[in-house]
Amino acid sequence: MSLHPSLQSYADAWTHSVEAISELVTPLVEGEWNRATPCPGWSVRDIVSHVIGVDCEMLGDPRPIHSLPRDLYHVKTDAQRYQEVQVDVRRHHTAPEMVSELEYTIIRRSRQLRNETRAPDTIVRGPRAVEETLEYAMRRRAFDIWVHEQDLRVALNRPGNIDSPGAYVTRDMLLAVLPKIVAKDASAPPSSAVVIDVHGPVEFLRTVRVDAEGRGTIDGAPSLGPAVTLSLDWETFVRLACGRITPEGAGDRVKIEGDPDLAAAIVNAMVVTP
Repeated sequence: MSLHPSLQSYADAWTHSVEAISELVTPLVEGEWNRATPCPGWSVRDIVSHVIGVDCEMLGDPRPIHSLPRDLYHVKTDAQRYQEVQVDVRRHHTAPEMVSELEYTIIRRSRQLRNETRAPDTIVRGPRAVEETLEYAMRRRAFDIWVHEQDLRVALNRPGNIDSPGAYVTRDMLLAVLPKIVAKDASAPPSSAVVIDVHGPVEFLRTVRVDAEGRGTIDGAPSLGPAVTLSLDWETFVRLACGRITPEGAGDRVKIEGDPDLAAAIVNAMVVTP
C-alpha cells in the first residue's frame, strides 16, 4: 500500500511549497533572516521555525519545553501561544542551523509521506494538539505552508508560485468557510445572496446563499440581484482572508456593489487564520 489517492494532492502541494521555501532561504545571509514578513510579528526566521515546528509535530516529535517571554505583543490567544513555542525556541538559531534543521525535517517528512498507508478518515493528532482526520490535517498543512511561502516571497521580494498546487488547496479551504462568514459572522439577512468574484491567476465566482433560517450554502451559479457583490483579485483575497492586510489596507482593490454595510461586515469577518 501507499498514500491514499485522495491525499496525494495535499502531499504534492506540501512538497512543492516546502521545497520552494528551502530554495528561498538557503542562500540568505544572517541579517536577511530577521526581515519582517506580512505575518504579524514574525520574521523570515520565525516563519521557517514555524514550518519546521509544525512538520515535526506531524512527525510525532515531542514539543519543546519552553516558556514564552511576556513581551510578545502579537501573541494574544491560546492558539497563538501554542504556535509561538516552536518559533521562540529557535529565535537565536543561526542561519546554518536553520537551514540544516529545515533540510533534515523535509527529508523526514517526505519519507513519512512516502510510507503513509493510513486511510484518509484516520483520526490523528494534528498541529495545535487537535484531533482531526488525516485528510483534514494534510489539507490544512498544505494550506498553511503555501500561505507562509507567500509570506517569505513578499519579505524577500521574490514573487512566484501564486497559482501553484498549494494555491488551489488554499482556495478550497477559504471557500469552505465563506458560508459561515457571510451567514453567521456578517449576519447577512435570511433569503439573501452574496457573490464573491475573484480574478487573477486563480479565479472563481461563487454565490453564498442564506436561506430563510439563516443557514449559508455556497455554489458556482450566479445570482440575480444579490445583496452584495465583492470583486477583487486573488492575491488581495488571500491576503485579506489570512490577515496579511486590513480591509482599509486593501483600499480600492475590493470593488463593492450593493449594501455597503453588509459588504463591510463581510470583509471585516474574512480573516480565517489564527
